[in-house]
Amino acid sequence: MSNKKFYVVWKGNNPGVYFSWAECQNEIKNVKGALYKSFKDIEEAKNAFSNGYDDYKKSKNIKNLDYGPDLNSISVDAASSGNPGLMEYQGVDTKTKEVLFKMGPFKNATNNVGEFLALVHGIAMMENQKKKKIIYSDSITAISWVNKKKCQTKLKRNEENKDVFILIERAILWIKKNNFSVKIKKWETKLWGEIPADFGRK
Repeated sequence: MSNKKFYVVWKGNNPGVYFSWAECQNEIKNVKGALYKSFKDIEEAKNAFSNGYDDYKKSKNIKNLDYGPDLNSISVDAASSGNPGLMEYQGVDTKTKEVLFKMGPFKNATNNVGEFLALVHGIAMMENQKKKKIIYSDSITAISWVNKKKCQTKLKRNEENKDVFILIERAILWIKKNNFSVKIKKWETKLWGEIPADFGRK
């Protein structure tokens, strides 16, 4: 219950307080300039809605709140049971949460490696399909590695994780050889809640 979030929609199809990201998505869908934010406390959410967006923005001195994720995109995430440990990653449709790809579990790997592989996997998939051109990740580290075209992991290669390192090598080779047009964007968890690709194990 500690991870439960409540969503305030100030500008949307039906402004109000909602109890899930799915409900919130329905209310902001196709609304240009939709205004919304996630809260961990229901009373705080109710007060923020009652007081209005302008008052909330002033009270928190928040800038750039009046935008949300582009739902015509995919979102990626990874999960690991240890550091290192069993790791898996996936990519989903940001709007519908339909799983577009899922890999793993892989032994003796890290979450950062999974986030990196998920990003490259998603970018390559979109480039091949020539469809959606935005990909979201909540990992600053993974985004940095992709931009640098390097996987700067300190993970040691061994017999258990050799398959992971083969994927890493392929990913690095792909991003070095391809000038992709997909835009990588940081998922703003504090504003929008957990990324749709989240495995829900926090």
